[in-house]
Amino acid sequence: MDDIKILKGNIIYTKTKDAFEICEHGYLVCKNGKVEGIYQTLPFRLGGEAIEDYGDCLIIPGMTDLHIHAPQYTFRGTGMDLELLEWLETNTFPEEAKYKDVLYANEAYAKFAKNLKHSSTTRACVFGTIHRRSTLVLMDHLERSGLVTMVGKVNMDRNSPDELREGTQESAEETVEWMKDVQHKKYKNTLPILTPRFIPSCTDELLDMLKMVQMRYQIPVQSHLSENLSEIEWVKELCPYAEFYGDAYDHFGLFGADAPTVMAHCVYSTEEEIQRMKENGVYVAHCPESNENLSSGIAPVKRYLEEGLSVGLGSDVAGGSTENLFRAMAHAIQMSKMRWRLVDQKYPALKSEEAFYMATKGGGSFFGKVGSFEEEYEFDAVVLDDSRLESSRQMSVKDRLEKMIYLADEREVKAKYVRGNKII
Repeated sequence: MDDIKILKGNIIYTKTKDAFEICEHGYLVCKNGKVEGIYQTLPFRLGGEAIEDYGDCLIIPGMTDLHIHAPQYTFRGTGMDLELLEWLETNTFPEEAKYKDVLYANEAYAKFAKNLKHSSTTRACVFGTIHRRSTLVLMDHLERSGLVTMVGKVNMDRNSPDELREGTQESAEETVEWMKDVQHKKYKNTLPILTPRFIPSCTDELLDMLKMVQMRYQIPVQSHLSENLSEIEWVKELCPYAEFYGDAYDHFGLFGADAPTVMAHCVYSTEEEIQRMKENGVYVAHCPESNENLSSGIAPVKRYLEEGLSVGLGSDVAGGSTENLFRAMAHAIQMSKMRWRLVDQKYPALKSEEAFYMATKGGGSFFGKVGSFEEEYEFDAVVLDDSRLESSRQMSVKDRLEKMIYLADEREVKAKYVRGNKII
């Protein structure tokens, strides 16, 4: 027997980056966890089905956070006075070392998963730490949340504090043991993703071993790319054989092509790097607030979209201060205006449609047919009640969504569906 769910409200989504699709006071139909259709008038064949009537609320696709660090959630909104490499040494590494303690990890990750569940995010690519057991604790919490996530045990065997530096063989072996643990647990919604932190923290020997793990288990890859100028110079010193930063990953088969890959930031990607990302199908996780907070720069995200790269948004907590992807959309638009005004006038600023597309279908496509209400897409939906943001003027559905990009948070989330299951 088919599982049918029908939601009624103001439906808004994007098929392409250039335009909103809007159906006011329409019906959104879910059949067996996938979108069956959108109707202004409900078809006769569905007349006997129950309807969740959300009145004047907005119904949008669930959002995908392509880059977030779960262990950094504890210190979000603090320590923002340093650039990337100093920030890692001063704030990040001391905190991540605490996750050797599974009890500490359990307490911290419970809060992270609870708050992510109540945000507008339905899918996420998540960094853990080097600690295998604590990463499994993170995956357990996310599995219980009902969200769909990809979670990585981080790999680091050089240029790291003693308490966060693995032996090269140890790092690879622990990753294999973690994969065995994941397979044993048989998660439904929580998937593993290979996670070398970034080139400066992983030796060539380790990257070579991790490619073997990737091939053995056929899992995707996540890491960082061209975020900071000092970092890029460091990579040149560490990998003199590489033509550019991304080529160091590609040298080991960890840059798209046969290994689905998402790279965070891409602020200073060269022409050659952009072309390689395009050829290999590498996803860009655009993290605008983090790039502001850590003084990294302004990624040319409008160009990436125009050239057909796959681009989504990342909160990059705790470089970013919040898991709220509405704020990420606002920062993306605002930063693109600054880039257009101060750096490169060839590409105009982002439109709200483009920012919303990145937050939904753009990033969601890393998970498959996700992030839209087109037929046969997985049914991830968020119901938004914007009555708290009341206004004296009459506003269209598009106007209301644009307003929420700048003002909404978890308080606007009235209901949330992931793969057709209501989790809020």
